[in-house]
Amino acid sequence: MTSGRQRHISIQVENLGKLYRIGQGAQASYQTLRDQISRFAAQPLRWLRFSKDSNGIRRNEEAFHIWALRGVSFEVRQGEVVGIIGRNGAGKSTLLKILTRITVPTEGRVDLWGRIGSLLEVGTGFHKELTGRENVYLNGAILGMKKAEIDQKFDEIVAFSEVERFIDTPVKYYSSGMAMRLAFAVAAHLDPEILLVDEVLAVGDAAFQKKCLDKMEEVGRAGRTILFVSHHMPSIVRLCERAIWLQDGQIYREGPAHQLVSEYLTEALGTTPSREWPDFYSAPGDEVVRLLAIRIRNNRGEVTDTFDIREPVGIEMEYVVLEGGYTLHAGFSLHNDEGQWLFASLDTDTEWDGKPRQPGRYRSLAWIPGNFLAEGTMIVGPSIRTEDPEILHLYEPDAVAFQVTERPGLGPSSRMGFVGHFPGIIRPYLQWETRLTDPNPWNGRSSFQTGPFR
Repeated sequence: MTSGRQRHISIQVENLGKLYRIGQGAQASYQTLRDQISRFAAQPLRWLRFSKDSNGIRRNEEAFHIWALRGVSFEVRQGEVVGIIGRNGAGKSTLLKILTRITVPTEGRVDLWGRIGSLLEVGTGFHKELTGRENVYLNGAILGMKKAEIDQKFDEIVAFSEVERFIDTPVKYYSSGMAMRLAFAVAAHLDPEILLVDEVLAVGDAAFQKKCLDKMEEVGRAGRTILFVSHHMPSIVRLCERAIWLQDGQIYREGPAHQLVSEYLTEALGTTPSREWPDFYSAPGDEVVRLLAIRIRNNRGEVTDTFDIREPVGIEMEYVVLEGGYTLHAGFSLHNDEGQWLFASLDTDTEWDGKPRQPGRYRSLAWIPGNFLAEGTMIVGPSIRTEDPEILHLYEPDAVAFQVTERPGLGPSSRMGFVGHFPGIIRPYLQWETRLTDPNPWNGRSSFQTGPFR
């Protein structure tokens, strides 16, 4: 490998595999010698039953093995921020543990260029008997930093972690949140060339999560390499240029983060931008009205499940009125992936306001304007109700879903260049007017004069 190649690649993984052995045979090595002798005396033949599997690995027939990773190969270049996604058990955490040399691979190799900072779980790398202060210096020394370098960063680390009062208390007395804050502060502030983070959002309050994401963005802008594992898809889209999707211990897909997140939500989590019920009588509804379809469309008329925050989102409903004479309103509810109700909307078309519907097939389309929703997964529940008397004919919760992302470089949004967590469950782009009313307000005045815009 040439030196020029080494300068441009931070992480290189080739044919990586990790085998775990599970069962009584796998656990025998953890028993005492006395236990093993007793088991051998009681059942002498059980220790002779060995076989070779398809990979040539000799094992006890009572045990079985599982490949947590198999045949994983990829490269991460210097300054890239790459997300690792996949369902529980896909091999994400095992991969990071191999990269940090906590776990030894069964096969393959990993080459890393640069100093590594990692946060794999609460307090990883901390010595429980040492104080927070001592652990900061211990972790810095493990990273190869000199004491003077750690001294320079120490106050910043402690301020970020918000554990000043307990910095000289042994870590074993920390709550999980305190340990997480200090662990992240150490990992992110000691100038690693490569930062590995596993579910940093799993512990901590909203303010701490915001600080973590802000810091990771700062580290990424500084040209560091970040490998970020998370189940929180908006964070993956926001932080990562590229993503790798692990499934059953193998790379299933990789590509641009926003595109891969859309595919993941659709395929792995079962979200879909379109549902149809072609049979009238099995479709949601009653003897008055039945829902035939609901679709999420963009402004080009395409059915899609991924929208930039600036794009309008079309909610299209098709339904059949079976019995005339009812004043009907199509509508929908919108929730985010945290279960928060964002809003509900009913058909506002004045042509049908207060008018009974005749039997037939109908199509209703509502547009959510761009620069209105925040990032995240949005879940749509279509409904149709009668106005007077109030009758709910159908409501299909969680019928379809779509993803809102905010990609850089696509024009202005309400974020206006602000980095970090942007609060709120909606994000309207409001019209502001700002002007200079007095270029020299201190010119002989003791107070300011204010007035309305004209």
